[in-house]
Order: sequence, then structure tokens, then C-alpha cells
Amino acid sequence: MATAQLVDPRAAETINVLGPTIAYITPPTGGDHDPCVMRGTIPPGVVVPLHSHADPETFLVFSGEVEALTFRAHGHRWVPVRAGDFFHVPGDVRHAWRNAGAHPAVMLIVSTAKLGRFFREVAGAPLPRFLEIADRYGYWNATPEENAAVGVRFT
Repeated sequence: MATAQLVDPRAAETINVLGPTIAYITPPTGGDHDPCVMRGTIPPGVVVPLHSHADPETFLVFSGEVEALTFRAHGHRWVPVRAGDFFHVPGDVRHAWRNAGAHPAVMLIVSTAKLGRFFREVAGAPLPRFLEIADRYGYWNATPEENAAVGVRFT
């Protein structure tokens, strides 16, 4: 069992990843598969485009509401995820988020130290650099056309 050093959430390192913010509740240290706990915030009107990575993610929404993109055999569907809801994304599953509401969506994210380090590395990076780093990590990102096909619109 791994033991992580907890950080006071009020003093947590907070970074911006193309609009959403990530605050580290536990630092992204250790091996790639060690746990990392983060607080994520998606501001109103912000989307997290369609993407996938080998790292599983589990979300617990504290406040606000977002829509999560899920895929089924017959196509895709946006599902509401509200305060108190858990949402799990297995590794290598395509997913996206959008906040169409008037309030920020704040959630606890449990994933891997590898994903936590990725967020730290892409913080503040322009999109071309973000995509270059994602490719180095083996993460997939949809094209603008693929995003538009599932209802991800950039404003």
C-alpha cells in the first residue's frame, strides 16, 4: 500500500491546464502508477476536449455540475455529473468534459502520479506544446473535427 504526503488544500500548488485548474492534494511523486489526488476546477463555459490516456481517473464532484462524454456501442452521450456524484473513467477510454453551467465545477480527482506530472509539465503551455508533450506521454487527443462531431465547441 502506498502512503502519500497530504497537502493542505488551501496551500496546494495550483496550475492552469488550458482553462481548467489542478491543485495537488498529494504530490505527483513516486512511480508512474502511484496514486495522485488532485482538486480540479472547470470554470463555466470551459471544455476539456476529447482525449484518452492509460491512466484511470475517478472523480467526485464537490460543487457545480459538468457534463461527461461517454461512449457506448451505439454512439456517444453526454451525461450530467453533479455535486455528490462519482464518475470513473477507466484507462484508455476516450472522454471529454464541458461546463455549460453558470458556476465552476469543483471535483476531487484520483489518478496516477504520471498523469499528475503530465499536468504539471503542460501547465501554461500553448496548445502546440501541450500536444507535443501529450504525444511524448502516449496520450491521445482528438482533432478539431473529432471534437466537433461529439459536441465539443471551443469559444
